[in-house]
Amino acid sequence: MHLAIRSRTVVRKALPQKKEQHVNFGSTLALGAVAGGTIVLGLPVGRIKAPAQSLRVLLSAGAVGVLLFLVWDVLTAAWEPIDAELSGATHTGSLAGLAVLFVLGISAGLLSVVSYERFLNRRRAAATDGIQASRPLAVLVAIGIGVHNLAEGLAIGQSAAAGALGLMVVLVVGFALHNATEGFGIVAPLAADAQRPSWGFLLLLGAIGGVPTFLGTAIGWAYSSTVLSVLFLSLAAGSILYVIIQLLGIAARAHRNDLVAYGVLAGLFAGFATDAIVTLGGA
Repeated sequence: MHLAIRSRTVVRKALPQKKEQHVNFGSTLALGAVAGGTIVLGLPVGRIKAPAQSLRVLLSAGAVGVLLFLVWDVLTAAWEPIDAELSGATHTGSLAGLAVLFVLGISAGLLSVVSYERFLNRRRAAATDGIQASRPLAVLVAIGIGVHNLAEGLAIGQSAAAGALGLMVVLVVGFALHNATEGFGIVAPLAADAQRPSWGFLLLLGAIGGVPTFLGTAIGWAYSSTVLSVLFLSLAAGSILYVIIQLLGIAARAHRNDLVAYGVLAGLFAGFATDAIVTLGGA
């Protein structure tokens, strides 16, 4: 997601100049939907019936790798405008406000998820139908990724609004590839379930994670805000950090540190590979 911030920097520089190409609002929304919609490509993994324990460990560890990349990417992007203020590259006088927003966003993202889990634990204790812990965790992953994808949508919308058609297309392609790996991360917690999730539930997870890209595209077209970007990114980082902690706990219970290491490396490299595609495209 530092790519999204870089793209917004390019967009802001381009705004005072004459637009070379026009992208209408409808086409921009359609491309934003494509970028977010690819998240469904990784969801069918959640339908694998009774996976072996080694596969469950690999899926959980692979999701950790993807999410580790995302949390690094998100925190880098959220910190960039603060770093610009510290280095004197910008002089907006908003250093203190952005720093407070950064800290509060991460704290709220992490601690709100902790409160949500406690609520679910109390509900499970009182329920008679046996709510499965893995499904709320999958929802948490989808929510964290959805907030992250909202910031990606902002980058797409702002690029289109500035008339930077080439940059916008590169972002759409790169984010679409990236979101396909995020779908895998969403369903990884479901590998521990004895009962396969329904297609309806998987589509719900996909909507939670993918639709924010579309919404962010619409917002980015109409409105550009560093404050909004820092807020959304820091909130996403906090929630993703909590999910990483949970997934590592699930993987550690299998006592297969070798598979955990392989899975984390595979997921981490997958995240950097899709990020590299956007960078090579000139974003």
